Amino acid sequence: MEKLLCPTKLEKLLACTDGSPDSEEAVKAALALANACNSKVYLMEVIEELPLDPELFPLQEAVVQRERQALEYLDSWKVEAHKLGVSLETRVVLSETPFTGIIGAAQEIQPDLIVMGRHGGSRLYRLFMGNVTARVIIHSPFNVLVVPKDVSLDFKEIMIASDGSPASYAAWEEAVKFAQRLGSRLIAISVAVSEQEMPVAQGVIDKLKSDAARAGLKLEALVRSGRPYEAILQAATERKVDLLVMGALGLSGLKAFLLGSVTERVIAGAPCAVLVVKEAFH
Repeated sequence: MEKLLCPTKLEKLLACTDGSPDSEEAVKAALALANACNSKVYLMEVIEELPLDPELFPLQEAVVQRERQALEYLDSWKVEAHKLGVSLETRVVLSETPFTGIIGAAQEIQPDLIVMGRHGGSRLYRLFMGNVTARVIIHSPFNVLVVPKDVSLDFKEIMIASDGSPASYAAWEEAVKFAQRLGSRLIAISVAVSEQEMPVAQGVIDKLKSDAARAGLKLEALVRSGRPYEAILQAATERKVDLLVMGALGLSGLKAFLLGSVTERVIAGAPCAVLVVKEAFH
């Protein structure tokens, strides 16, 4: 991976892995960012625990064995971290679910960024991983970076997807910060779900264009109609984007489910890393 420049202040990174090759790029990305930003990395894996039931003793032994394997895997990254001069702390967390384990660790560590991987397996497996990621994004106040398998992190071409909400504007400000600091090419897209809403999407883009001009940045502005996730993914693919930046709110109930579904679809199909910026964290 080409050495990165530090895009923003990042003192603590929480990198989440399941020990599989598919999640290696997330760990590599976290180490590369830490090397660039002089950050500390907390590398964790969640092992699902079982109820204390004598009948489940053989399975509990398997959990203990899995915990040992996880510790060995996490420790194997210390060599790479040492080469990069990165401070690395490893943790194996026993939890009922991966989601609760990640949230609990994040609440304790208070990271500047959570880094997660994306699997390239079956559609069903990607759906499951998307659900975990979406729940972390919704319920955690921290920004989340999702790095797909076989994708090296870079910041040369940055696309911001905006719907005009406060959360998406927080994402816009983060993207501007990256572009100003790194000299990145900046692209903005707003998607109307119908032709009738095109003026709204255009208004969102017009505001971003004005903001970019005030910041001394060139902005490629895109207005599209249709399903938001499809339009965003198509534009990101066409423009060969390195990083897609989106906003997210901490919601509950039906809105959280819908947000998780959209986020899940974008993350599952993105050809690049996705940074989800939380308004509360910002």
